[in-house]
Amino acid sequence: MVNKIVVLGVSGSGKSTIGQMLADYLHYPFFDGDNFHSEHNVTKMRQGIPLSDQDRQEWLTTLNQVIQSNSHSIVACSALKPEYRKKLKQGNPEIVFVYLKGSYKTIWERHQKRDGHYFKGEDMLKSQFSTLVEPLEDEAISIDIQQSEKQVLACILAKIDLR
Repeated sequence: MVNKIVVLGVSGSGKSTIGQMLADYLHYPFFDGDNFHSEHNVTKMRQGIPLSDQDRQEWLTTLNQVIQSNSHSIVACSALKPEYRKKLKQGNPEIVFVYLKGSYKTIWERHQKRDGHYFKGEDMLKSQFSTLVEPLEDEAISIDIQQSEKQVLACILAKIDLR
């Protein structure tokens, strides 16, 4: 059985919602990566300024430590680049990455319906899509988010059972 899962994708892809559903189903603790950003990072994002690789380093280190310190966990983290995923996997070779894949149009529509989230503006979403290096088939389970949340969860559960 899979003990450590990172749910990844751009902002608005459903990482927090699906991650929490997966954690509830598996009875694993859930950690939302958004809650581990520094005040500096949150301030930048509130101002509509995309994070740099340097901004993300401390955050990724913290999330890596969270994963290492829990025998079972579900973590929601954008993990947009292979080097970010590699950092999360250090000391955690058993991690399974689940990539929530969606079109720009679908995710932008979701963003426009969000209230109270510090991630602001279409420019930031464009930045995430331009930064995103989609994981290869052997690196992550890819799930199409053009279906209901329950269907997304069912797809994830079916695919992690095959691993």
